[in-house]
Amino acid sequence: MVDGEAPLSNASVLVKKDSILDITTSDHYPYPEKTEVIDAGNCVIMPGLVNAHSHAAMAIFRGYADDLPLKKWLQERIFPAEALHLNPENVYWGSLLGCLEMIASGTTSFIDGYFFQDETVKAVHTSGMRALIAQGVIDYPAPGVPDPHKNLIMGKEYIERWLNWSELITPGLFCHSPITCSAETLRAAMDISMDYSLPLQIHLSETREEVNEILKNTGKRPVLIAAHSIYLDDAELRLLLLGKVRVVHVPESNMKLSSGVARISEMVSMGMRVGIGTDSCASNNNLDLFKEMDTAAKLGKVFTRNPVNMDAETVLRMATSHGAYVMGLENGIGTIEKGKKADIIVVDMNTPHLVPLYNPLSSIVYSACGSDVKDVIVNGKILMKGKEFQTLDQEEIMERVRAISLNIKS
Repeated sequence: MVDGEAPLSNASVLVKKDSILDITTSDHYPYPEKTEVIDAGNCVIMPGLVNAHSHAAMAIFRGYADDLPLKKWLQERIFPAEALHLNPENVYWGSLLGCLEMIASGTTSFIDGYFFQDETVKAVHTSGMRALIAQGVIDYPAPGVPDPHKNLIMGKEYIERWLNWSELITPGLFCHSPITCSAETLRAAMDISMDYSLPLQIHLSETREEVNEILKNTGKRPVLIAAHSIYLDDAELRLLLLGKVRVVHVPESNMKLSSGVARISEMVSMGMRVGIGTDSCASNNNLDLFKEMDTAAKLGKVFTRNPVNMDAETVLRMATSHGAYVMGLENGIGTIEKGKKADIIVVDMNTPHLVPLYNPLSSIVYSACGSDVKDVIVNGKILMKGKEFQTLDQEEIMERVRAISLNIKS
């Protein structure tokens, strides 16, 4: 699974501590004593998937506000629900549920932005996943930040608490959008991010209404580090390319909220390394990147009326090596190569919907499901083996979130 190289057949991947020691097709490799073996017969061994845009704790709002336009969904349902029900405990358990779902469906790394992110850090640390976890910034009273004048002060304190705390967790800032954050806030957030050499996240040009409102208020169109990136013109696409902006495609959330279709195939043709994300369970309903890959490929084809666009290999890269690039970790994860971190998943291909197997890349993108993942390894540590979680208590987490949902529903 090195970019540009054909998949190997009958190969073994050897892991030592946190890294990939070797990749071999030999039947007589001198394995060290006490080597733990994971049987990958009739399976595909591949890099762990990278969810480049998520709000893990919003798993508590899965199905709470469906079939609404973005503005109404956000302002009349999600924001009020967050004001009433977001607290550290709920964010912790919601984040654990998000981690549980991502591990179960083959995601090993993710980028997150939300509130009460100290709790998300704790949840991710418990899970063993790798993540860039950003504190939300918005120019309105927000959960955990009642005084918006202190949003960046608290954001900076959050960064300083968790910076270099864990090899697997990186803190950061997440400005909600150019509509909810002033130009002054955006500039200050960028300055803080640059001071700590951290990426700054933002929802960018997610709806036509957002772009029109900014044009009305400022006479300018928004361009920044970007998830969604739907309503961009040709000049802005060139700016994104020249500025090495790390764009994240979020097709299922965009479709469900009828936000529009991003010009991803054009970005890819320009040479941009675009990642792929699920967004939250409140606007997508799942965190399964296998579903997201399938949707991204097919949406790209129908939108351009070209069946060659967004081919399986391109989309798989978006969910692996390009997602690693978005995280700034392309030298460490995203491909299976000797010396890289052992972030690996094993996909069981011995199931009716994956037989026969002509092209592993096509089968992974168009036929596989998250539920086909049987083993997950992050940084050399097994998080799921034979579909059994090794770090998380599935039943406790689901029961806790069910209890939370009863309060939200009432």
